[in-house]
Amino acid sequence: MQTQARVAEPEQRRAGPAPRSGTGATSVIWSLEELGVDVVFGIPGGAILPIYDPLMLSTRIRHILVRHEQDAGHAASGYAQASGRVGVCMATSGPGATNLLTPLADAHMDSVPLVAITAQVSSSLIGKDAFQEADILGMTMSVTKHGFQVTRASDIPRALAEAFHVASTGRQGVVVVDIPKDVLQEPVSFIWPPRMDLPGYSVPASPPHSKIREAAGLICQAKSPVLYVGGGVIKSNASPELLEFAELTGIPVVTTLMARGAFPDSHNLHLGMPGMHGTVAAVAAMQRSDLLVTLGARFDDRVTGKPETFATRARVVHVDIDPAEIGKNRRADVGIVGDCKHVLSALNEEIRERRVEHALPDLSGWRGFLERLRAAYDDFSLGTSSEELMAPQPVIEAIGKAAGPEAIYTAGVGQHQMWAAHHIRFEAARTWLNSGGLGTMGYAIPAAIGAKLALPHREVWAIDGDGCFQMTARELATAAIEKIPIKVAIINNGTLGMVRQLQTIHYDERHTQVDLGTHAQRLPDFVRYAEALGCAGLRCERPEDIHTTISRARSINDRPVVIDFIVSDQAMVWPMVPSGTSNDEIMAARNLRPLFTGVDDDL
Repeated sequence: MQTQARVAEPEQRRAGPAPRSGTGATSVIWSLEELGVDVVFGIPGGAILPIYDPLMLSTRIRHILVRHEQDAGHAASGYAQASGRVGVCMATSGPGATNLLTPLADAHMDSVPLVAITAQVSSSLIGKDAFQEADILGMTMSVTKHGFQVTRASDIPRALAEAFHVASTGRQGVVVVDIPKDVLQEPVSFIWPPRMDLPGYSVPASPPHSKIREAAGLICQAKSPVLYVGGGVIKSNASPELLEFAELTGIPVVTTLMARGAFPDSHNLHLGMPGMHGTVAAVAAMQRSDLLVTLGARFDDRVTGKPETFATRARVVHVDIDPAEIGKNRRADVGIVGDCKHVLSALNEEIRERRVEHALPDLSGWRGFLERLRAAYDDFSLGTSSEELMAPQPVIEAIGKAAGPEAIYTAGVGQHQMWAAHHIRFEAARTWLNSGGLGTMGYAIPAAIGAKLALPHREVWAIDGDGCFQMTARELATAAIEKIPIKVAIINNGTLGMVRQLQTIHYDERHTQVDLGTHAQRLPDFVRYAEALGCAGLRCERPEDIHTTISRARSINDRPVVIDFIVSDQAMVWPMVPSGTSNDEIMAARNLRPLFTGVDDDL
């Protein structure tokens, strides 16, 4: 992964321009400019005002005034996920900074490179319960990769350079830079580039070739292997190497929720998404495999189900840039610490050399077994509605077909997220952005804003639920004022759909506190609400109007567009592995289980 700008290491330090006189605050702005930052998301407040004064003079940084600090964090995350660059957000002390906790935790869980600049009360007031004082470094310690509190204005360039380096290298993540107000106001000479000093921090080097040979040996012996692909493949820009490896070996591929797009959906080796709401073929492949080649994935509980029953026959090759992940949730027979792009390149070379002398295993029987499963359950969740209201799945599928694989799609969290992951065809990395690890409702709209600013020539759709939408719809005003023409599709089933589904399955259909009133009462009326926020508002209630409504939305590019799709609340997400159970108990529909258990003779 490239950082936004190269900062000189100690042995590489070069002579820069003559020092400039300014303050700590101007050092913040000048440092961000040197680091290549073009967009910052935030809201001003008393402690951070010193930064906003020189920011208005910058011709290289665009500040986006959001309506809530949480949305600044999600927008920065969307920017980072879409572009591969470091996202930047800012907040003032106290509640401004604490409002960043959720998006920082969200980005941390999904290994998103993010730098959050927070202002702090003046140094003399720290620890005295001053107005709007909060120990933001202490609060964020468990949800960040690192944190700095700058005590001298002269240290600001170094702290920001180090923050960007740490955020964007190794396992990418979140770094907080907290600066007291008096430090921002302190006169100082700005010198760039700074000399970074990060004792103890290192990025994994290329793994020893012995590990590559050991992994290749297992791959060449396996009769039913699977490539278990996680978000680390996208973070390392390793999709080309992954495609080469899959075609070289003929091994079937599954891509996690965070890895959708890392491998083309249209490829015949791709089985889809594994896990709690994965495809039957993907889940069966992992359960029946004898080798899991795990690339940038962490054996998350949503993928494994009940751990002791997960892929019990499989040996494991685990590739991850974070050594802490190797063996954390599943013992690895071969653990390789390294960047997925570099490791896959080495594996490809090793496999090619071995293929010269020995034929690779014939996997046609294994692939045939999985193909029969895929064919049997291919239409598992297309869904029809027994009511007059539309089924939600065809709506999302129609959006994906109309906008195509070049568009960028963000999603909130819930049923619509799972339907989008299944029914939109993803052909390239960084086209699917969502909250995977933390599962944060309200992510979609601010993330879409960030993605559109990162890649303004790409079409960006936020697939949202009526519950998620109401959490961050305020940012549509931001998008309208800043002329950021995102498209928002509200999959409006009038309820907290995933919660309702769990109540249906696990609580004998006792539905409590899930009716949002957006159907019967139209509170709010999303079309009028969108228009009040400066957007175009559309509504679609009939299946025959889906395509014309989407087409109309795509033709409006001078402002954001919101479509209120009125859909049935009866639709559920299938397949499903009930929480805490074995993946062998996957349900293809309610009271209907697939029959891949016990069919190994068919291999």
